[in-house]
Amino acid sequence: MRFVWAVVAFVLATVLIGAGIAQRTIFLGPDSQQTTVKVEESAPFVMLDGDVLRQHPGAQTLIVHGGGDIFAAYGRTADMKAWLADTSYNHVTVGKSGALNVKLVEAEKSDAADPGTGDGSTPAPTETPAADDGSTDATTGGHNPAGSDLWLDSFTNADTLIADKMQLPDGVSMLIAYDGTKNAPEDIRISWPLDTSTPLAGPLVAAGVLVLLVGLVLYILAIRHQRRGRGPRRKGPGPLPVTEPIDVAALPAAERAVIESSATPADAETPEAPKEDDPDATPPKTEMRSARPARRRWALALPALAVTAVLATGCTADSWPQLEASSPTPTPTPTVIAPENQKPPAVTEAQAKRILESISSTVADADSAMDIELAKTRLDGAALATRATDYALRAAIPETPVPAVIPTDDVEVVLPEATDRWPRTVLLLSKSKGDETVPPVILTMTQQDPWSNYKVTNIAEMSADSVFPEVVAPWLGTSLVPDDSAFLSLAPGKLAAAFADVVDANEQSASYGAFDELALKYATSIRDSRQAVVDNLAANNAAETSQTAFDIVPSDSPPVSMTTLDSGAIVAVSLIDTQTVTPTSAEAVIRFEKNPEAKALTGVTESAKGVATKYEFQLFFAVPAQGSTEQIRLLAVRQDLLSVEVIK
Repeated sequence: MRFVWAVVAFVLATVLIGAGIAQRTIFLGPDSQQTTVKVEESAPFVMLDGDVLRQHPGAQTLIVHGGGDIFAAYGRTADMKAWLADTSYNHVTVGKSGALNVKLVEAEKSDAADPGTGDGSTPAPTETPAADDGSTDATTGGHNPAGSDLWLDSFTNADTLIADKMQLPDGVSMLIAYDGTKNAPEDIRISWPLDTSTPLAGPLVAAGVLVLLVGLVLYILAIRHQRRGRGPRRKGPGPLPVTEPIDVAALPAAERAVIESSATPADAETPEAPKEDDPDATPPKTEMRSARPARRRWALALPALAVTAVLATGCTADSWPQLEASSPTPTPTPTVIAPENQKPPAVTEAQAKRILESISSTVADADSAMDIELAKTRLDGAALATRATDYALRAAIPETPVPAVIPTDDVEVVLPEATDRWPRTVLLLSKSKGDETVPPVILTMTQQDPWSNYKVTNIAEMSADSVFPEVVAPWLGTSLVPDDSAFLSLAPGKLAAAFADVVDANEQSASYGAFDELALKYATSIRDSRQAVVDNLAANNAAETSQTAFDIVPSDSPPVSMTTLDSGAIVAVSLIDTQTVTPTSAEAVIRFEKNPEAKALTGVTESAKGVATKYEFQLFFAVPAQGSTEQIRLLAVRQDLLSVEVIK
């Protein structure tokens, strides 16, 4: 009976394991579903609306086939439409029935209002030459989408582009093109994963393994029981009557011969038991039974166990029921409520970090090659003006140190402007993780229109004693403060002039008490540098034949002000400090032998009418809200030589 149960267990195990394997093989359905985009009219760009990629749940995979370097990017739908405003493109949307609609959108007229500002004040991008094959329509802008700061992320590949594991949220769309000059690829497919989990496959295989083990145990027990029984036995004859021994020697010779001849060969050959005292006696042979049949059965059972173990361990997580893990108890955090009609932030945190890395790399290359045209692609305003002077100075004096690279290791603060128009401004605080000697950098960068990249306008090194104010989260964004705002303790438009007055008048300035100790110390350092110029002239016996004048005024660059969490603002301003040295008599001249910077920048060794040296100060202040008892705190400073000019 044990053999019967063992066979039943083997059959049941085969059914269970087979059913589990079948669920992961022959009964397993497709792992994805696809939708093909059919483009009838060619255009340089194809814009896939976000709803197209969110037709089905799960991660989205974009598959594009073409000839050449294929470009794809995703970004905010409104930003993408603004970027495409001056060119023709195919717009793919989802219809009411669920089918895809492809509509050719023609380029706007050149005299149409700019999509970013609404007043036509922002110029359209410069058109690039059309492709040689003439595939570009005359109404297209022809600008290359690669490298634009407008995209949240982008992908490029030759001939075949696959962008997988995307989860585009609402309000985000996808752009597909080559280089903007030839028609976009038209073999476009979108794929979504299907649920191929088989939660019963694992339990079925595990149950089959368990039943198989039970069958093996029953089989071994059956064999063991059979060996112990040694099969069925026949009944032998009953007990023989007791007989007396016959004395053969006493019998007649004829009878004795008959009895001896009837003895069996086995009785005759049976050896006599050796005596214990006989050292030469050979012990009787003992019959040994072979254990090979049992070993062969175990040798057949072990491969079955090994195959079963491989099947059991080969099941993935999709082959088992997924029990929901207990959710951790959330920790309460301060709630930030977005204002009504809040605009989206200009950039995301990841996008801002990527842009900063690009800016740092480009500026470093420009500094190394002293290429001002390359620097113009990423610098503007005060930051660009000081770079032009630095390149001219390093060309004449090679030992002049190269400007420090903008650190990008740790972007600690991302404060974007919340807006859907242009220009757009973002403030960043970045630090270096590997080099503690590199100070943190605060900078502002601005994007003038949809087709331009962000450029740094103000940049300064943060002092170790400064404390950065609390700002809103990057996903919320902030707003710019008008120059004449009355909601701050000092309007941004008056901040530069107030600090300049503190530098000139010291304690007699009406704004002296409005600034913190760090700002007052920096104002003192500026006055000390002025006194050093006077002392240097006296040391060279030029005090009686020359005179000095100092004048610090706000630069032409407007301040950049962004609100903080406490209703205050971070304000970036720049000032120009002009130091003028003129002779006091007609016979006197100003010589530049001991001033290599002036000699290099002016190209002369002396001046009969004097020289004017200009320094630019880029300053970041934390200005409190109106009615606050706090002082205006200095956050970061940067001083650069702007120019040295001979007075004519």
